[in-house]
Order: sequence, then structure tokens, then C-alpha cells
Amino acid sequence: MQADEMEVPINNINNSNRQKSLPKVKELFKNQRKDSEGSMELPTLEFEYGDTDSLTAELSELYSYTEEPEFGLNRDCFEEDFRKQVKEKKWIELGLSEQRAYVMRLLDSLEVTNREKRLKVARAVLYLAQGVFDECDTETDVLHWSRHNVFLLYDMGTFTALLELLSMEIDNNQACSSAVRKPAISLADSTELRVLLSIMYLMVEMIRVETEDDRSEWRTARETFKTDLGSPLYNGEPFALMLFTMVNKFCSMNAPHFPMKKVLLLLWKTILFTLGGFEDLQEMKVRGRERLSLPPLPEDSIKVVRSMRAASPASAMELIEQQQQQKRGRRSRRTAYVDSLEGDSPFPRKQPLVKQDSLDTYNERDPFKNDDARDEEEDADDVDSGIEGEGLPWAPKVREKDIEHFLETSRNKFIGFTLGNDTETLVGLPRPIHESVKTLKQHKYISLAEVQIKREETLQQCPMTMGEEDVEETPTETLYVGMLPNLSQYVIALLKLLLAAAPTSKAKTDSINILADVLPEEMPITVLQSMKLGIDVNRHKEIIVKAISALLLLLLKHFKLNHIYQFEYVSQHLVFANCIPLILKFFNQNIMSYISAKNSICVLDYPHCVVHEMPELTAESLEAGDSNQFCWRNLFSCINLLRILNKLTKWKHSRTMMLVVFKSAPILKRALKVKQAMMQLYVLKLLKIQTKYLGRQWRKSNMKTMSAIYQKVRHRLNDDWAYGNDIDARPWDFQAEECALRESIEKFNSRRYDKNQNSDFAPVDNCLQSVLGQRVELPEDFHFSYEMWLEREVFSQPIQWEELLQAQ
Repeated sequence: MQADEMEVPINNINNSNRQKSLPKVKELFKNQRKDSEGSMELPTLEFEYGDTDSLTAELSELYSYTEEPEFGLNRDCFEEDFRKQVKEKKWIELGLSEQRAYVMRLLDSLEVTNREKRLKVARAVLYLAQGVFDECDTETDVLHWSRHNVFLLYDMGTFTALLELLSMEIDNNQACSSAVRKPAISLADSTELRVLLSIMYLMVEMIRVETEDDRSEWRTARETFKTDLGSPLYNGEPFALMLFTMVNKFCSMNAPHFPMKKVLLLLWKTILFTLGGFEDLQEMKVRGRERLSLPPLPEDSIKVVRSMRAASPASAMELIEQQQQQKRGRRSRRTAYVDSLEGDSPFPRKQPLVKQDSLDTYNERDPFKNDDARDEEEDADDVDSGIEGEGLPWAPKVREKDIEHFLETSRNKFIGFTLGNDTETLVGLPRPIHESVKTLKQHKYISLAEVQIKREETLQQCPMTMGEEDVEETPTETLYVGMLPNLSQYVIALLKLLLAAAPTSKAKTDSINILADVLPEEMPITVLQSMKLGIDVNRHKEIIVKAISALLLLLLKHFKLNHIYQFEYVSQHLVFANCIPLILKFFNQNIMSYISAKNSICVLDYPHCVVHEMPELTAESLEAGDSNQFCWRNLFSCINLLRILNKLTKWKHSRTMMLVVFKSAPILKRALKVKQAMMQLYVLKLLKIQTKYLGRQWRKSNMKTMSAIYQKVRHRLNDDWAYGNDIDARPWDFQAEECALRESIEKFNSRRYDKNQNSDFAPVDNCLQSVLGQRVELPEDFHFSYEMWLEREVFSQPIQWEELLQAQ
């Protein structure tokens, strides 16, 4: 339970009952504090990061617990229609030809004009996609028949029919205006949309996931479906654009009844399917480097991260024990100073220890402590970093710019002048500098982005020589072209939804209502119903955060691989829409509580709930939650958000300074308490890039964190990150940096996508035969007056040959 959720009951306590209630409230806070303190000592989390969770987990998150009664409704709609066509057999007993014939009749029925009948048919289709669970005995059987039916539905053209219905519902102005006028929107307002989106999600997810026993025709269907979804075949745009339009329409308050969780899940899985996941990105990166004849990648980043071990941050007990040992033999000047302030009431022994713990948490130091005492207590907040003699996991990397900076400094020092960008001439430099340059060049790494930037500069400078660029029509390129006109709106809409779903956000009357597709028509009246709905709402928000974080990360990675300026364009929109403080706000909570949250009711999860008898739910069983060590989706979301933050700030000094200004260091340090290697790696990366701006005292007080950075994060050989002497740490005009980047992006977009530009370098037809041979549209009355025009404009005008010659 979040603190802001507790404000309402506490504030509503009247004065007569306030004194009676306070002890209970204090006890509640005390128990929460114990829970949070105990959670800091969790063991290493056995979490494997990937594109998605298990198939069953991904399918279960499609449905809210309030939708559970609709499973039976879907079955009844199917049975009612099926019995009209097939009298005695079950669906799973039919032959393939009989199943195809029945699906064809269903699709014909989807075209009826009666809205109620159409909804019943759609529910019957959804029941097929859900695996005809009433005819199955186990969850495995449900998934088997769901897969079989989904490929059958796709083969019969169901997805195209659903697209037409979805387009009709999106443009249903009557439903939109009715929802806008309603004071409270519930699950019932989005029934048709939820049914359509659920079928589409099941089709995308089931077809996307490969299994060993896939038939050859299923593999062919997968590739066809993947190509169709990523191509502009649906209304002249990729399917993802239709879903982005739904997100935008919802956030502009024009369609508050849209079921956003389902839309976001389907959008994420569509992007994942059509563009590819993390391993696909790695393969595309390798192929891209091969095409440009660049050296291969020094390592497979996915394998390196998976093999890393988590560090062990200090627990609260270790901190206190360390401080007690330090204070037994002496009495610090700080304690004496506090005692003198208190007079007859000396400071209790335990209080300064707790106070010091809180100071260390936020990296504040006591101004009255002398330097010797600081030296003795410098690592009080980082007792054990868990570094146990592992080898360095990453090969070092050096940029061309780093070598240039190194040689510029060396030449200034030893010979008094520089040679610009020349990295070959070493005349006049001592032997150690020669060795250093050799080492730097051994680890030189040229990224795809650097090649793309240089090529773009050449295209801008020499448009006639280079000619028109041959742009490969990849799914990523098609998506970017489709998103380009409204990209800023899409980004702002996604961040609005992320803010509304973040656990640290307080409910406001003017904020977006993201709970329209989870709240029932009739609000709960019992404590048990309220607990169930509370879990459902929290789970609903977590799933939205998961979908948006994964979606944004995929977009950034694919656009960066496709072209660096596509990535930079999306990144700038994210930064200008306050994505950096939003992510920091998200992490400014008890992150251990969020990762270990128990907002799930396993017996209500699909497909478990459709094949097993429902046990009686009690308050105790709901409070207990599941037995998992952590919540997969929440840890996944945290890592995604950290990766996004890294991508936005990497090599950007203006954005790194935003991390410093928003005091991100203590927030990020608290996130290190999560014992998961990948999450810790991205936290340490964010701490590393801002270390040189945090000052000597911070670095001195956080030496264990500095050691962890050295141990876990890739080295840039002459990156002076730990001392702040780097040239990049000097004062910068940060606004100019962003403006220069924005100018480069606009030039790229204008050159590549603005087809109506009036450029001085536009091709001109200067062939006499071609020009004279063109048909020119003339006014109808021209042939009546053309002789007069010739006489006036041509024959009667003397030609000044001398002027013509001089003009030449």
C-alpha cells in the first residue's frame, strides 16, 4: 500500500476517533518499515531478462480480474451458434475441413449490421482463440487448441475482418461522445473494443511465439503475417500506426472509453513481432557492421550481461554494526556538538546512528566532522560491494574523438602546437605517448552511428556528387515514416500514460483515467471485493508500465540501428516531454517493495481459471499473494526504464547535467539494493556518467560504489570519469548542444522525407529535345491571340546582343 493511498482514511478520521485510531496507524507504519527493512536483505534474484515473460504469463496479463465472468459468456455465445451448425460433435472432434467451414460461416456473420448480433459472433471467435477451454482438461490442452485455432483463424482471413471492425469502432463518434459525457466510465463502455483487441492480441502473440513442433505451413504463415503487419497494407499504414492513433485519441480525452491496457499490450507485441526482439537486434547489428566492413563486435552483450553476478549492497544491520564499531573507541565531535545543543537531555545512543544512516543514504555529510573522522567513516554506506575477484566482463572501447583529445593534449604539452584531427603523426612526442596511442588504437571502436553521421554530413555537403540516397524499405523505416508527422504527440501520449500508471503518482482530478477497462459497473460492497479490486487496479497499472517501458526501449533501439538521427529525433521528443525526471520520479520510491509486490491472484489468471474449479477466495489468501521471490513484470519494467534513461543520456552532457540537477545519485544508489546483475549494471552506468560532476567529497564517500563501477561497467581507456579532469567536464553551453543536434535532425528529416522541398539542388531537365517535346497546358483562348502575343513580346522587342555577351 502506497503512502498516498493511506491519506484518505487517515484524513477522514474525525476528532473524536482520532486518538483511538492513531496507535493503529502508527503500528501500520511500523510494520511497513519492518517489511521494507527486511526486504533489503533479499538474496540474489534468479531473474532472466528477455523480450517477454513466459507465454502463459503474457496471456494472463491481457485480462483483468474483473473480466473473469466474460470467459463463460464467450463460451455460451460459441455454444449457442455452434449447436445450430453441428449437433453432436465437439469442436476438437471435427476434421480440419469441417472447422474451416464453420469459421467461414462465423466470418460471414461478422458482417451483419446488427451490433448486438455482431458482438455475439465476435465473442464466439474469441472463444476459439482462447482455446475452446470447456472441452479441455489441462492448461496445456488450452494452449494447444488456442494455437491451432489462431493459425486456422489467420488462414481464413479473420485478422483483416477484425481490422475493419476495429476501424469502425475507432471512428464510432457516437460511442466517443457518449463516453465523454459520462461521469464515470466502466468496463461495459469498452465491451466491443475489448473483444476485438483480445482476439487480435491472441493472434499476434500465438503466431509470434515459435515452438519446436510448429508445422511448416505455420512457419510460412508466421513470416507472411509478420510482413503484412509491418507493411503499409492496412489503410496505407502499418498496423502499429492504427494503435498509436488510438493511444493519441485516448490521451487527448476524445475517447476515454478506449481500453488502454489492451491497446498498449497489442502495440508492444506488434512492434516486437514486426521489428524483432533483443537477440534479433544483436544479429542485425552484426550484419550491419559486416555490410560496412567494420570490425566485428568485441563481444555479445546479451551473453555478457546474463553471465554477470549481482553485487551485494550493505544491509541496514551491517551499516549500524559498522558505525557502532567505529564509535566504541571514540566520541566524535558531531555527537559532542549535539549533546551541547540538547543541554540536560543528551542525545540517545541509537538516535545519532539512525540519523547518520539517513545522512549516508542521501550522501550528506556532517559539516562539523573533521577530515580524519571522514576518512575513517568514508564507506559507511557501502560496507560490502560484493566484488570477489571477477575478471572485467567488457572489452575496452575507444572512440576516434578520444584519440584526438589525447593527442591534442600531448602535443600542447610536449611540442606546443596541435595538428587538428591528425591521429597518425607522432613526431616530437616521447616514447610512452607512442605506446599509449598504440594501445588506444588497438581498442578503437567505430560505431554504426558514427558512420551514419559522417555519411549524412557528406550527403548534405555534396548533394549533386552523392546523388539521391538509396533508403532500404525495412519495417523500421516504414514505421518511422508513418510516425513522423505526429511523432511528438505519440511520445507525449505514452509519457502521460506512464505518469498516470506510476506508483509514485497521486490521483488528480485532471489526470488521465487509465482504469476505464478495469472498473466494474457496480463498485465493490464487501471488504473482500474491495481487496480484489485493489489488487486488480495495482496489477493493471503495473502491466501498463511494463508495456510502455518495453515499447519505448524497442523503438529507441530499432531507430538507432536504422539511422542515428531517427533515434535522436525520438530521444529529443522524450527529453523535451520530461521523460528524464519522470523516470527518476518512478524510482524515487521503495523500489524493493515495488519489485517484490504481490499484486496477482494466481487462481484467477488465464488459462488456470478456465480449467480449474475456483476455490473460495479469502482476505488471508489475497493478502498472502503468490510465492514468487519477486514480480517479473516489475523488475522487467525497472530494467527497461533504466536502459531508456541510459540511452537518453549517453554522450549527452546537457542531459547528464539533468541527472545531477534532479539529484538522481541517491535515488539510483537506493536502486542498487536490488540484487540483480543487469539492473545494477544500468544503475552503475548512470552513476558513472555523472560522477565527475558530483564532486570530490561524494566520490570519497562512495568508494565501494566507485569500485563496483570499475568492476561492472565497460572501460573507456582515457575516460577520466572518476576524477572530473576530463575535457568534457568543463562548462558547456547545454542549450547550444541540444540546438545543434536539433538542427542536424531537421536537416536529415528534410533531406530524406520532405518531398515538397524547393531546393536549389533539385534536378533540372536541361535537355533541349526533352524540354521542347513536353506537352504544355495552354488556355482555351490562346490560339486566338498567340500571333498578337508573338508580335508584342518577341518580334517588336530589339535584342541587345552586347548585353547578352557581357552577361556571359
